[in-house]
Amino acid sequence: MTIAYAYGPNPWPQSFWDARAAANFVCGGAGAGLVVAAALSGARGTALVVPLLAGLAIVACGLAAVFAEIGRPLRAANVVRNPATSWMTREAIVAPLLFACGVAGAFGSLAFVATAAALALAFVYCQGRMVHAARGIPAWRAPQVPWLFVATGMAEGLGLWLALAAFLELRSARVAGWLGVAIIARYVIFRIYRRGLGRALAAAPARALDAAGRALLWGGTLAPLVLLAIAAAVRTQPWAPWLLLAAGLCAALFGAWLKATLVLRAGHTQGYTLPALPVRGTRA
Repeated sequence: MTIAYAYGPNPWPQSFWDARAAANFVCGGAGAGLVVAAALSGARGTALVVPLLAGLAIVACGLAAVFAEIGRPLRAANVVRNPATSWMTREAIVAPLLFACGVAGAFGSLAFVATAAALALAFVYCQGRMVHAARGIPAWRAPQVPWLFVATGMAEGLGLWLALAAFLELRSARVAGWLGVAIIARYVIFRIYRRGLGRALAAAPARALDAAGRALLWGGTLAPLVLLAIAAAVRTQPWAPWLLLAAGLCAALFGAWLKATLVLRAGHTQGYTLPALPVRGTRA
C-alpha cells in the first residue's frame, strides 16, 4: 500500500535523497575507511596496493551512484562553485585529491599514503557535514551526525580490510585492534546521538532508528567484538583469519545498514511549527 504524504504540520519523509544518495554515503564511508585501514596496517607491496585501490574503487562507486541521481548531469560541474558555504562542494574538491594521492601511494610513492588517509578522513567528514546541514530534518541535524559518519566509515573500512586480509594472508592483529576501538566508538556515539534526539523524532523514523540501533548493538558491535576476542585467543590456528573476516563483515554490513536507515527511513522533516500564535486583543 502506498502512503501519500502532503506538506503540512505533520512530519513527512524527505524525497530529495533516494537509494542512490544513500549508496554514496555507504560506499564513500566504507571506501574512505578502507584507505585509512590500508595506511594503518603498515603493509607494503601487494598487501598495500590491493586495499588502497579497492577503497578508491568503492568511493568511486558511491560518487557514480550520486552522479546518476543528478537531474541535469551536464551541470554537475557547478558543484565546485561554493567551497565557502557548501560541504558538497568541499567533498567534490577533496575527492580528486584523494584519488590522486591514493593512486600515487599505490604505485610506489609511499609518502602519499598518509596524505591519502588524511584526505579520506576529510572526505567522510564532509559527507557527515552534508547530512548535518539539513536543518529541517531532526535525525540529521544532531551535532553527533558528522562524527557518527566518521566512526561508521572507519569501522566499515577496517572491517573490509580484515575481510581482504583473510584472502591475502596478511598479519592483521594491528588492524583488528583498531577495528575493536572503532566499533565501540561508533556505538557510543550512536547512543549519545539517539539519546540526544529524545522525542524530537516522529514515530516512523524513531522506530527505524531504534531497530537499526538494536541491529548495530548485536550484529555490528557485540558479534564482531566476540569474534575478534576468539580470533585473538586462537590466533595460531589456521582458521583464525576467517573469524576476523566474519568480524569485519559484521562491522561493515551493519554500519552500512545504519547509514542507509538514517538517510532513507529516518529522514523525516519536523513539519511546520508555530511556537507563538497571535491572539486577538493583545499586543504583538
